[in-house]
Amino acid sequence: MIDAAPFARGRDADVFALPGGRVLRRYRDGGDTAPEAEVMRYVAGLGFPAPRVYEAGGPDLVMERVEGPTMLGALAGGLDLDEAGAILARLAADLHALPPMPGFPPGARILHLDLHPENVLLTADGPVLIDWRNAAPGSPGLDLALSALILAEVATGSIEVPAAPADLPRAARAVLAAFLAAAGGDPLGGLATAVEMRRDNPTLSAAEKAGLDGAASLVRSLIAT
Repeated sequence: MIDAAPFARGRDADVFALPGGRVLRRYRDGGDTAPEAEVMRYVAGLGFPAPRVYEAGGPDLVMERVEGPTMLGALAGGLDLDEAGAILARLAADLHALPPMPGFPPGARILHLDLHPENVLLTADGPVLIDWRNAAPGSPGLDLALSALILAEVATGSIEVPAAPADLPRAARAVLAAFLAAAGGDPLGGLATAVEMRRDNPTLSAAEKAGLDGAASLVRSLIAT
């Protein structure tokens, strides 16, 4: 039995508390959570910090409840901006270093494709990466580019962040710079594809999509410096 109301809401899903330290993530547009659960079980089995999956069926995914603030919330609480960027870079590097899942194309790695401060929970045991719905095989540069682009969207004020502090754009720019410095790789090579993926994202408004080119320009400028 779930609570009458979700305790957390994302752009496409609601999260409900369940007994026994579990949560139910339910996608509002339906869909099948089985592929997401498969990736989560695989990476967690290799020691990567992802929530434990208990059940998956249709739009519902039952997972362990991970205790800790989001990185976004911690930024508002004073988390060091350079450390935030470094955490994101380490998560990306550790994920891309995992052995590919069976059936992946040659050379492809596991990509999260939505790695940003709202999807990182800072627990007593370290950061945990959540929301694996977009995970897919591919080139690590695309994953880095998407993370950088999303941070740049916040930094340029082109994306809505509910209840965001007034200085969030400044903080996001600093985190983006630290992320790019720590991540290395080739985010620039995947940036055009990242922009098109964000432009095709149905959860973004027309106004938010209109700001993507400006966000991409910020990423390019920081890589060039």
